[in-house]
Amino acid sequence: MEDYNKIIESLGIKYNKSKNIKIIQAVSNDNFYDVENSVFIVHQGEIRFGPDKQLVKKGEILLIPGGKSVSISYGNIESYSGSKEKYITRKESFLQSIDYPEISNSNQEKFSYITFEAKVFDSVNFFASLDIPPFVIKSKQISALMHNILEETESVAAGHERIVKALTEYLVVEITRYIIDNQLFVEQLATNITYFKDPRLIDIFAYIRENLQGDLSNKVLSNVANVSEDYVGQYFKMLTGINPQDYIEYQRMEMAVNLLRTTKRSIREIGKDVGYKDTAYFCRRFKMMFGIPAGKMRRRESLMNI
Repeated sequence: MEDYNKIIESLGIKYNKSKNIKIIQAVSNDNFYDVENSVFIVHQGEIRFGPDKQLVKKGEILLIPGGKSVSISYGNIESYSGSKEKYITRKESFLQSIDYPEISNSNQEKFSYITFEAKVFDSVNFFASLDIPPFVIKSKQISALMHNILEETESVAAGHERIVKALTEYLVVEITRYIIDNQLFVEQLATNITYFKDPRLIDIFAYIRENLQGDLSNKVLSNVANVSEDYVGQYFKMLTGINPQDYIEYQRMEMAVNLLRTTKRSIREIGKDVGYKDTAYFCRRFKMMFGIPAGKMRRRESLMNI
């Protein structure tokens, strides 16, 4: 249990955003993706997710780890026969933002979501690193925490941002406890405990995070970890399950999505900002990873981000 405490203490946790949504017309998104972790709570109606259309019922919570692409349906999807393109370009026809007090109205299907960061030593997404699939949480305590966050985000009282920060940290701890107490993803947790204790690996994570624009070849990483160039890739993969260049590309693309979401910089500038000198190559890799061009990702993010 002490090892779990060390991981929790090492987490850098940050609230990102939240929304309350009324379902105007049931619809399916075949490629939900966010670089941050997302938790959905159903107030009325239903959500389904994954290839098997697993059900999330009233009062239940769906966790989607950051970086995971998943199909997700809002409402009774059998009633929708429109095109995916219509959903992407006209989300407001299907899903409408509402204020928190409106979620108590039982006449229409509604859900809320919160997104947050949870990074070990501010370097690697904890839930994504577990390589766990999206899963359902059934916990009154976590549900109550989400309601507290959703209510507090709309407060104008002094200190509301400080309270949201504290509640988000509490939320992440409770989700981690839920995983441990219900013995979920035991093998993945055991692996993480091993490599999160290795200071050389943490140094590599930190160096990658601070130098995404620069040279991150295995030769450079070997100097950071003080191991041989021939061994550094094997060493990284042995502890994390992925090779360092795949991890670096994921981090670069995560930053690219964030820049698309938060700035008006051109695609070319963003590619350079995240370490790609060749814009065409950046665009090809982006589309290969996310399934849509960077420009479309920006347009999608400019709409209701669901």
